[in-house]
Amino acid sequence: MPATDQGDPAEHFAIRTITETAARGYRTILSLKFPYDRASFPEPGSPELAAELARLDRVLPAVLGKVDIVTIGNEPFIESLPAERDARLNAFYETVARHVIDYRREHCGADCRTTLYMGALNRLDLPDRHTPAAERWMTFVRETPEIEGVDIHPHIPTPEDTQPFLDYILPRMRADQTFLVTEFSLVWYWKQHLEDTVSPDFAQRYGFAPGTKAWQVIKAAIDEPFGQRKWNDFLTSSPWFTSQAGFLQDQLRLYRSTGRLAVATYGFKQDDLMVTDFGPTKTPWLLNSVYAPYTVKPRGTGMSAPGFWLDAFKALQRG
Repeated sequence: MPATDQGDPAEHFAIRTITETAARGYRTILSLKFPYDRASFPEPGSPELAAELARLDRVLPAVLGKVDIVTIGNEPFIESLPAERDARLNAFYETVARHVIDYRREHCGADCRTTLYMGALNRLDLPDRHTPAAERWMTFVRETPEIEGVDIHPHIPTPEDTQPFLDYILPRMRADQTFLVTEFSLVWYWKQHLEDTVSPDFAQRYGFAPGTKAWQVIKAAIDEPFGQRKWNDFLTSSPWFTSQAGFLQDQLRLYRSTGRLAVATYGFKQDDLMVTDFGPTKTPWLLNSVYAPYTVKPRGTGMSAPGFWLDAFKALQRG
């Protein structure tokens, strides 16, 4: 949202890209991100809150009736000051949600194609995240007829840790509501294995010293991208990675088994933030990506190399 102060929101690269994509017939979701992790939430009736709602009034005309889903919020319990993850968080997001609901009713009509979700909840596998503010969040979702459901981001340390997310949200929603999974991954599991020693066979085949750590191989691929086979050999020679090779299929099977999944999406490509200052303590988001433009040489002009997950990703599109 703050970026929309730079000019016409319809021309902001993120909004322009998603509306152009929608115009080509693709289904689209836009999350409205309110970063308050370095400043307090604006108080009700304050000029700061009025400015935030004025931003919405500039953004919403560009997306309502064009994108299929608008998610109100991105990761509110991360994009906030720790001390304010309480009723103040709820009051802000509820105010924003009501404003979006009213604007949609007045300007997009009863048959508006854009549906509304609240998003997104993180780390519900941890009991200490089941706070009064999280409970109120779900109560608002349940008791607001115009809200279709809630978004979750299950970035987890084991595949089994997704179930607590579902156990938390499903009983707290109306029977007619559904959920989104706009992000999910095993990133916290990958991080636990960055200090693992690579396979001796891989090290010998590709000239790495005995005892080389996984993070050092990833850093080498960032510094000088590998060929496709070399990158695949690194991943498939790592038992910690191959043991989770069915992660995408297993997770989608779990989400779909509820009968309540609206949409799940997955991280599509590596980006520059994922590879900056890579080391043993870096969160390895890059291992999630369907495409690997930063660790694998391109296949040709404008052709990023696929990562490990492409085959599973394509298969899941086919149902």
